[in-house]
Amino acid sequence: MAPRDPLPFDPIMRAADLWAERIGPSGAMAAVTSVMRVQQILLSAVDGALRPHGLTFARYEALVLLTFARSGRLPMRVMGERLQLHPTSVTNIVDRLQADGLVRRVPHPTDRRATLVEITDSGAELRARATESVTAVDFGLGGLDDEQRAQLTALLGEVRRAAGDFG
Repeated sequence: MAPRDPLPFDPIMRAADLWAERIGPSGAMAAVTSVMRVQQILLSAVDGALRPHGLTFARYEALVLLTFARSGRLPMRVMGERLQLHPTSVTNIVDRLQADGLVRRVPHPTDRRATLVEITDSGAELRARATESVTAVDFGLGGLDDEQRAQLTALLGEVRRAAGDFG
């Protein structure tokens, strides 16, 4: 997203005032519109940090997930569950990571129907460099301190729980 001069007013709050005047209570509209705008800001920051590494956020997330696994490998089904992605999306992500030599598919030792995805040394090195880049921009959350980030995470977690993301 190209940098621009900031507006002299908050357009979301202006819209909320107009909504309240002409339609009705505006709290939910203002909150959702704010979340959507912040999502654009965060995606821009994270994508900008990952682009020089040739990664998308989805591919980066997959590398991080594999790094979190004790053995550095996970079944594709588990990757999909943890990343909350459709199996086809996981397959596409793994295909691209494998084509770049960042992961490899290996047979599951006890389940012939399952395939494990394992991070390679190159994948681990790239994940480490990419992590330095995204943490350098605070994942786009530079305007919040640690306590505010924890509050935001907790609030958004409640929305996610209510939507059935987790129990």
